[in-house]
Amino acid sequence: MPSERWKISVGGIVQGVGFRPFVYRLAGERALAGFVANTPEGVAIEAQGQAAQLEDFLAALRGEAPPLAQIGEIVSAPIPLGHDTEFVLHHSTVSGPVSTLISPDVAVCEACLVEFFDPADRRFRYPFINCTNCGPRYTIVQRIPYDRPHTTMRDFAMCATCQREYDDPSNRRFHAQPNCCPDCGPQLSLVAAGQQVAERNEALSEAVRRLAAGEIVAVKGIGGFHLAVDAANSQAVQRLRQRKGREAKPLAVMVADLATARRVCRLEALEEQALASQERPIVLAAKKEGHGLAEEVATGYDQFGLMLPYAPLHYLLLQGSVRALVMTSGNRSEEPICIENDEAVQRLNGIADCFLLHDRPIHLPCDDSVVALQAGMIRQIRRSRGFAPKPIGLAETGGMVLGVGAELKNTVCLLKENQAFLSQHIGDLKNLEAYRVFQQSIGQLGAIFEINPPLVVHDLHPQYLSSRWAKEQAVSTLAVQHHHAHLAACLAENRQGGPAIGIILDGTGYGPDQTIWGGEVLLGDARGYQRFSALESLPLPGGDAAVQAPWRTALSYLFAAYGADLPDLPFMAAHECGVILTMVEKGVNSPLTSSCGRLFDAVAAMSGGRQTIQYEAQAAIELMQAAGGKLGKEGFPCEVYAENDMLKISVRSIIRAVGQAVQAGMAQGEISRRFHVGLVAVFTRVAEEARRREKINTVVLSGGVFQNRLLLEGMLASLDRAGFQVLLHEKLPCNDGCISLGQAVIGREALKKG
Repeated sequence: MPSERWKISVGGIVQGVGFRPFVYRLAGERALAGFVANTPEGVAIEAQGQAAQLEDFLAALRGEAPPLAQIGEIVSAPIPLGHDTEFVLHHSTVSGPVSTLISPDVAVCEACLVEFFDPADRRFRYPFINCTNCGPRYTIVQRIPYDRPHTTMRDFAMCATCQREYDDPSNRRFHAQPNCCPDCGPQLSLVAAGQQVAERNEALSEAVRRLAAGEIVAVKGIGGFHLAVDAANSQAVQRLRQRKGREAKPLAVMVADLATARRVCRLEALEEQALASQERPIVLAAKKEGHGLAEEVATGYDQFGLMLPYAPLHYLLLQGSVRALVMTSGNRSEEPICIENDEAVQRLNGIADCFLLHDRPIHLPCDDSVVALQAGMIRQIRRSRGFAPKPIGLAETGGMVLGVGAELKNTVCLLKENQAFLSQHIGDLKNLEAYRVFQQSIGQLGAIFEINPPLVVHDLHPQYLSSRWAKEQAVSTLAVQHHHAHLAACLAENRQGGPAIGIILDGTGYGPDQTIWGGEVLLGDARGYQRFSALESLPLPGGDAAVQAPWRTALSYLFAAYGADLPDLPFMAAHECGVILTMVEKGVNSPLTSSCGRLFDAVAAMSGGRQTIQYEAQAAIELMQAAGGKLGKEGFPCEVYAENDMLKISVRSIIRAVGQAVQAGMAQGEISRRFHVGLVAVFTRVAEEARRREKINTVVLSGGVFQNRLLLEGMLASLDRAGFQVLLHEKLPCNDGCISLGQAVIGREALKKG
């Protein structure tokens, strides 16, 4: 049978994941000749042999790929026969357009852990063990192709033994760019009081000893620093909170293994799968009685944020007497995570008692991802390490666009062909340090793909740092309304074109009428939208000051509902109400808002809950917690009325119902349940009216308020009963972490219009 030669191009995540040795092995098993090489486009293969062998080879490329590979498009075409008689691996090529993908950072694999715990292995207890199936990727690569000189490992020359592994196609470490060992790779050191006090194994032993003694240790990991402390030591956890300025927000906990996780939390099967996955996110899971952790880890909450070790160093830290560590981001409140040794020692001075450092540079900061089981699926709360920069597949292809996100929970998104590449979670753009990371993250996407998109899309709010950055660029820009971006993001993630009824509930979004939106029902898609309905817009006394003090919002809403004849509710006794009421009555520094987040704040404060907050959405979260995990059957009544071609949802009617319940002595838990049920009912009613008028049966639920699992699951059940097709977020957060995708797809539609 005559031979044939095929040229095969493979796209996707196929570099740094053992794909070339996999191809080499497949070709050898089928006695094919030719070669395989990395290119900026992905992996290029030329294979020569009999047609049946080539067909089988092509099927195996997709069906038997390595665990970290994510195969995109495979294109094959016949070419003239060559003269080679064997199959070889070629060096990478660097010319041509870039379209390959980079793997996220993933947890250390089982094969490496076997070596790691084997006293006879040369990498026994070496904190930087890795192979082609695991370890750092996105946070160490600086440009494509993914070769060692283009990573932060370039200054670590491999020893002869590591080099042999690296050069051997049959070895698990063939072209593993972070490959190293104790003789040639990064090393640990421990710094305390500005001085290095130990290195290598002694540094680790001293850090473990200090953790057991209740000290706070700053630990350099894969994507940045953590602040670590014994999670069972109440005094140590309190000290961490005081020093970091994080008085109330729950802290993440890393436990040694799944057995320990099961003792701490009641875990569903999907939660266990997420915990043990290669992404190793923080999983929000229900606390268990007798969990053994300090109450100060998550005071007043029914969940812990749990994660398992994902770096070899984590396993070593949890080998001692401490089996659960608080592992919170290495930063002060409102600042980005530290990634450099000198930076950490300076910025975390006064928080950490000592610093467990290493000398492998981190190119890009990357926080831990956070997920939760909601409405029967694991959903993203914060998409970062382990997931970024995996692409989100889109239904259509089109021009290149950059979306630069909003102010809170910022991400950036690059559209290229039929894929959306979102950055890691950058955080809140409220200071210069965060702005620097924002700029660096945009630069990272540009360096990987070597492109400059012709259109940059930003939030409608002109003062956001992301908006200001966009306007400074020498390209076309487009301003997009915040909630329109939420709607478009959910449609794009679900590969739906729309139009849809978008129920978008969050805290703040700048409206084209220059009021603060946040409780919206929109009709539309990426091409445009109509504001069909919204919560009533009411004054927010002091603007951002009211966001921090829900009692202010409660007073304003009570004044709107009752006028000067306010009911005498218990929460009012603790506050100087006159000044706030005067501000509202005279319209002084009291912007109007339709925010659903602020409505939650008002109900929380009125019913005896949180009066001032220490972190975003604290009052709303605690109000949800008060419901005890259930909705009940009866909801507060809520009126709907027409105004200026819109349906308005009466906030006043809700406030009056809550006020009457408080006066009647109703417990906050029951108030919470009725409030949630009332919101579900009224938004379902408005969606039904939108369907009746516009003949649209698809509903999108987006916005940070839908992180409230009671509201999300209640809305989903109610809309299902009403016969709607409901689209939710799964791959991206419903909060502002999805905004950049929505901006980008709206921008792409604008490009189509020229």
